Amino acid sequence: MAETLTKEDIKKIEAEIEERKLVLRPQLIEAVKEARAHGDLSENFEYYAAKREKNKNESRINYLERMLRFCNVYEDKTEDDQVGIDKVVELYFEEDDESEKFKIVTSIRGDSLEGRLSIESPIGKAIVGKKKGDRVRVPVGDGGYFVKIMSIEISNDEDEIRSF
Repeated sequence: MAETLTKEDIKKIEAEIEERKLVLRPQLIEAVKEARAHGDLSENFEYYAAKREKNKNESRINYLERMLRFCNVYEDKTEDDQVGIDKVVELYFEEDDESEKFKIVTSIRGDSLEGRLSIESPIGKAIVGKKKGDRVRVPVGDGGYFVKIMSIEISNDEDEIRSF
């Protein structure tokens, strides 16, 4: 499945790939060579640990490159007073009689435990493009629930690309 990414997400991913290829890869290769030089590989924990880190780095590079190859570029066309990417939204959950703030992000930056909701989540899909004061039904399974948009603020905070 193709990830939906903003141009900023793509720049961050490209920077991470470059860092991993040009800085981390040579360091990890050197660590493997050093550990291999310590002798018997059958009982050389340092060698296996270094090899595991090198393979983990290569897997991350492949994952990120594949993501870029198949991604959909998302352009936020919302106005300042509408819910959209990189905006902090306060939602009132009618069923729970509670309010909570979330930053709306792409799925690669989404982390509901950190207060970042993906535009591809059920809540994200339901509220993108809506305005302060709107009451929105969030469809979930056969039912759903209602939220009210209490406030919308533009955020300048930087979010990290989620690891796997």
